[in-house]
Amino acid sequence: MNIELAAEQIGHIGALPVTNTMLMSWVVTAILSITAIIVSRKVTLVPAGLQNFFEFVIEYAYNMTEELAHSKAKVFFPFIMTFFLFIITSNWLGLLPGFGTIGFNEIKDGKETFIPLLRSINADLNMTLSLALVSVIVTHFFAVRYLGIKDYLKKWFALNPIFLFVGLLELVGEVTKVVSLSFRLFGNIFAGEVVLATIAGIFAFVAPLPFYFLEIIVGFVQAAVFMMLTLTFMVLLTEKHGEEH
Repeated sequence: MNIELAAEQIGHIGALPVTNTMLMSWVVTAILSITAIIVSRKVTLVPAGLQNFFEFVIEYAYNMTEELAHSKAKVFFPFIMTFFLFIITSNWLGLLPGFGTIGFNEIKDGKETFIPLLRSINADLNMTLSLALVSVIVTHFFAVRYLGIKDYLKKWFALNPIFLFVGLLELVGEVTKVVSLSFRLFGNIFAGEVVLATIAGIFAFVAPLPFYFLEIIVGFVQAAVFMMLTLTFMVLLTEKHGEEH
């Protein structure tokens, strides 16, 4: 199993180059959409099966969101829960057999290179960077919505030189949020992919199993961390100085 840092291109749709991670992002979106349709088709007062499981997950996550966001929970929750479900599905799907091993050979620079058709989405920095950008942009959108443009700008700019300096430092901190969110998720998933590929290359059976279980935990933890950090950023940025609940 060959591991490449950049996502491999597997084709085109018109002028749009399609990578293996882009393909899998569409697959994950389709899985989540179909699951949502199936679960919501026959909703009963006494939940059972998939409805019962998803109601438990959503209720637990919503209560946690409400503890932090209070009255804003109904607005924040759809976004952070979407992040969680998309990331955890992507992480766990990437552990299935066939990822990194099913593909085709292509001649590059006169050498035959294996191009995997399936690859874990979050092992691509472009994908995690996109998620981080969406997280930060939505957070700032909510800040303007709840604070108003005047109070929003006051967070960063002031006539007092000291406050202006602090505000500018905080503004730089907003850029580091993008870096932190994207590299944390990418680093953990890519590292796990490399470890699994290395172990599977040395020991084909049994030995890789503990690492697969570890990656299942890592996949959940990284999805939860991304969700909680996004929620925390949303809560902090939408509060006025001195605001109390």
